[in-house]
Amino acid sequence: MQNLLPEPPATKLPADTEADKALAEATATGTTVALKTVAAAHPAYSGGWAALAADALAADEPVTAYAYARTGYHRGLDALRRNGWKGHGPIPWAHAPNQGFLRCLHSLSQAAAEIGEADEAARCAQFLRDSDPAAADALT
Repeated sequence: MQNLLPEPPATKLPADTEADKALAEATATGTTVALKTVAAAHPAYSGGWAALAADALAADEPVTAYAYARTGYHRGLDALRRNGWKGHGPIPWAHAPNQGFLRCLHSLSQAAAEIGEADEAARCAQFLRDSDPAAADALT
């Protein structure tokens, strides 16, 4: 059966060059403290939360990763809604400012799985794939 309703337009978050620069500098240092400084200075920037979540997952700290990823996920949802997203539709991975949110969604799925939240892990993984299959492919 063919869907006759048009798909909503892709949502593209605005760039935050100041936060991007801070994250690049923090990542270069390789320290969690530097990443925390980025999140504190730019709390609405999902990229900082995504980096913290990935760092915590790499350190085998799934509860901490879950908290960071959930924060970045919710801040990302806020940003998406402010930019026209209506709760569904494409969130392109190729648009770099969207990648922080999509990385948070991926880390949230991973952390949820590690703490035994299988249903949430599956929902997040499906949301990631529904947002952009390219994001799911790139992150898994």
